[in-house]
Amino acid sequence: MAHRTPPRYVPTLTEVVAGAAPPAASEAPSQHELVHRIMQRIDLTLDKRLREAIASVVLEHSRTLAPALREEVEAVVGAVVAEALADELVTEARSAATPQPSGR
Repeated sequence: MAHRTPPRYVPTLTEVVAGAAPPAASEAPSQHELVHRIMQRIDLTLDKRLREAIASVVLEHSRTLAPALREEVEAVVGAVVAEALADELVTEARSAATPQPSGR
């Protein structure tokens, strides 16, 4: 059989690529390499899943705490406003009781 040149539009193999054969026993990764590769896979997945789980727990606790926090904030604001109003009334009463010097 004669060797023919294929037409221009037909792709041709220009580089020989070895197939992905399973490693031979002598080429098997060491225990350290195997542990390292597994840990890399775990790190990627675990980081994402932990972030999702923590976010879910924080959101749920925030929803649970919101009413109690709102009540506490309202109580604190009410107390501060009442104290400021009382201080202002005391200051005004003292000013009214103290004789003012005449402007002459």
